[in-house]
Amino acid sequence: MKLLLSKRLRLAALGVAAAALLLTACGGMRKTTTPLATSLEKSGCMRNADTLLVMLPGAYSTPEEFEREGFVRAVQDNRVAADVMLVDAHLGYYNDRTILERLDADVVAPARSQGYRRIWLVGISVGGFGSLLYAQTHPGALAGVVTIAPYLGERVLGSDIANAGGLGAWKGPLGEPSGGNPRTPNETQLWQWLRGYVGFTQTADARPPLYLGYATDDRFAFSHRLLAAALPPERVFTTEGGHDWPEWTRLWRRMLPTLPLPGCPG
Repeated sequence: MKLLLSKRLRLAALGVAAAALLLTACGGMRKTTTPLATSLEKSGCMRNADTLLVMLPGAYSTPEEFEREGFVRAVQDNRVAADVMLVDAHLGYYNDRTILERLDADVVAPARSQGYRRIWLVGISVGGFGSLLYAQTHPGALAGVVTIAPYLGERVLGSDIANAGGLGAWKGPLGEPSGGNPRTPNETQLWQWLRGYVGFTQTADARPPLYLGYATDDRFAFSHRLLAAALPPERVFTTEGGHDWPEWTRLWRRMLPTLPLPGCPG
């Protein structure tokens, strides 16, 4: 019964989060498909790489933008022995509450069956939100998570955390925001899970290493700073600018060489 209730809360929250993002983004809602559309970029130096980088785009971005903006090229330039999967996980999957189901059934499970031993999620904006939700709800499934400018929920929830003295001191939600709208359950649950990164040392915990990148003038930077304070400094990266591809590409090129990923032979 608890599992069923928890699942319902997660699904309801995905819809609320998607609605919030609709207010801050522009463009038309795209239709979802089953399975998720994906494309695979094989490693240039390893025939049978056992590491997979799964890239999740922003709300209205397309997977091809990872190619155009140099994300895939950066993997090659850094001689990382990993394949790259570009996933068309647009906002529609969050709006219809199927993103976690589709990621598991169409991306992670098939990758495991194909022999990938280490799977990383690399998410931008709402893709970062989805990456964190997947890590939260599928303990032990991921080798690592990279979030760049992630959407992390309503500002009022971040304000509660800040007013409590930060993520380490925050004990949970203070109640409903003004106006009677219920607090998004899954955003609250996500922050409670993120609280586990305060002073976290990776031992027997199934929590994957988490890397955060954001621009200092990003519209979500208030929440980013709250999360950054809970992470080791070497896993937090910042740059000047706002919420767009030039900043995200700069961050990715700085973050990639620091990730514990296998290198090309020789």
